Amino acid sequence: MSERSIRLTAPPTGYSDWLTGLKKRIHAPQQRASLAVNREMVLLYWNIGHEILTRQNQQGWGSKVVDRLAQDLRTSFPCMRVFSPRNLKYMRAFAEAWPDSEFVQQAAAQLPWGHNVVLLDKLPGPESRRWYIAQAIEHSWSRNTLVMQIETRLLERTGKAVSNFENHLPKPQSDAGA
Repeated sequence: MSERSIRLTAPPTGYSDWLTGLKKRIHAPQQRASLAVNREMVLLYWNIGHEILTRQNQQGWGSKVVDRLAQDLRTSFPCMRVFSPRNLKYMRAFAEAWPDSEFVQQAAAQLPWGHNVVLLDKLPGPESRRWYIAQAIEHSWSRNTLVMQIETRLLERTGKAVSNFENHLPKPQSDAGA
């Protein structure tokens, strides 16, 4: 079949608006499904990490068990590249960083796994991680944007900018006075 241009008749009145609305209706459930899958996977990774952590603490399992688990999971799920020893150790660190499963369900699981790994790698404690999680969710940051914001120390810079609004804007017109 050739790639000839098909001549179409002019669209009827209102067609463009209808098409735009239809595209939005198609895209919305696709996006919700993607977010639901992401949330479930992050919760799965937290659960795996929590179980590794629990078994290591209660039964004295060492890191060799993580290596063995990675091998066995990759054999069982060859299409899932996430079950490397390194990622299983991240899952353990993720569960250790967020022992409260409620917080993971409500906040951390709204971000993709790669974002959570960045937070573990680049931030020392829960307070700064919570702040960056909230910002990443609110502003829909990509992983690269999250990294840039962390590296440029957005948390430390926020609220520190010099402002002269109160001196130059009358209170009724200034958000600062509200």
